[in-house]
Amino acid sequence: MTKRELAIVAVALVGLAALLHFTHYLIFHDAHHVFIYMFGDIAFLPVEILVISLVVDRVLSEREREALRQKMNMVIGTFFSVLGRPLMARLPEMLENREEVMGPLAIAPKWTKQDISRAREQTRDVRLKIRPGAEDLEYLREVLIGNREFLLRLLANPVLLEHDDFAELLWAISHLEDELSARGDLAALPQSDLNHLAGDVHRLYSHLLREWLEYMAHLNERYPFLFSFASRTNPLRPDANVTVTE
Repeated sequence: MTKRELAIVAVALVGLAALLHFTHYLIFHDAHHVFIYMFGDIAFLPVEILVISLVVDRVLSEREREALRQKMNMVIGTFFSVLGRPLMARLPEMLENREEVMGPLAIAPKWTKQDISRAREQTRDVRLKIRPGAEDLEYLREVLIGNREFLLRLLANPVLLEHDDFAELLWAISHLEDELSARGDLAALPQSDLNHLAGDVHRLYSHLLREWLEYMAHLNERYPFLFSFASRTNPLRPDANVTVTE
């Protein structure tokens, strides 16, 4: 609605109110009651504004936030389908403490909300011991460069940038892609450079696994059919199988 249209509506409503009060006076010839009701309504106007501001505005804001969360989770789901799962599939080969880390991440179709919450608590106390070799870094470079355009589109998405944690993950991925694409033969790198890259890889996977658990918790609560597929194809489960056997 334009300002001109809003002004026309406001004038029309005020005019209608005046007409109704005048009609009331013409019928009952009682200006005393007309002014009593008019000032009574005006007296309650601040309370009505307060109610609208606190209640209605809060309801509308919550609906907007929920709609934003739904859009955000749809895009995050696309991220895991395209890029997240290939990245997670390489993690077990780079972990020195594989058994300690993989257990809480082996989400299966029968997992409940409580199981996922417990896994999130356990992963907070576990430090990833990642030691990527030259082959691991080459794999990551191929995956990241191959999905560079997809990553750039995600970084340009204002919906995702509202999610601070996920934005941190995207920046960690983008940084590692820059680091790897700027190097030549990864097998010829000195140990000092490998240690530097290991830190970048660790940062990426720390963010990635947290977001993975958050996303799986969301699917478990809201979309059981999507959770079933995501858990059956979970790259962090050694016995993952997309085929439904039960």
